[in-house]
Amino acid sequence: MRRVALVTLVVDDYDEAIRFYTEALGFRVAEDEPRPDGSRWVVVEPGAPGSPGTGLLLARAKGDAQRARVGDQTGGRVGFFLHTDDFARDHARMLAAGVTFLEEPRHEPYGSVAVFQDLYGNRWDLLQPAA
Repeated sequence: MRRVALVTLVVDDYDEAIRFYTEALGFRVAEDEPRPDGSRWVVVEPGAPGSPGTGLLLARAKGDAQRARVGDQTGGRVGFFLHTDDFARDHARMLAAGVTFLEEPRHEPYGSVAVFQDLYGNRWDLLQPAA
């Protein structure tokens, strides 16, 4: 079996990113280990341990080039897709946690969807795929 295990997300600060992904989006910290160079290996995941899916490696920006990409990793396009089995529940919970949605929920042939942004401005889809 092959799968994409991790996607790197460049962030300004480990702890503020962890807070956003765990508190606002309901992710869990799968790993948080210090590295010899003073950085950390921080992985957050949306599912329960052992569930299939892709984790986010939260990587603190180093240098001007990486800092310039924080919040704009895909040039303004939706770059991340958070699937849910209950759109209304998760949309309401995320709104209550202060997540910024850029549109009202839409019901498309492929499912219920709304674009939101993370704490740095990266665009995400919250998506409940059609049955």
